[in-house]
Amino acid sequence: MMLKPSIDSLLKKVDSKYSLVILASKRAHELETGATPMKEEFYSVKPVGQALEEIDAGDVVVDPNPELKRELIRQKEELEAAERTREREIIEAKIREEN
Repeated sequence: MMLKPSIDSLLKKVDSKYSLVILASKRAHELETGATPMKEEFYSVKPVGQALEEIDAGDVVVDPNPELKRELIRQKEELEAAERTREREIIEAKIREEN
């Protein structure tokens, strides 16, 4: 049995085996939850194999600045929480007015 893509070709795209495993698992999870595939056709039918094929094609890469990405996600979550709080306060004010 021959593995496609090969570990050698994958390690040309990603710095280490650890990074490869993390990147492939994250992408496979995205594919399982309905993310749009980056390729039109895959050799593999399983999400992990498809993720590895996308990495080998250069369509999926390690984020060069993960701290910035984390900060943007944190800011987005804070904005969403503030919006939920504001909506809750509006609803509570309407309830008080009705009573």
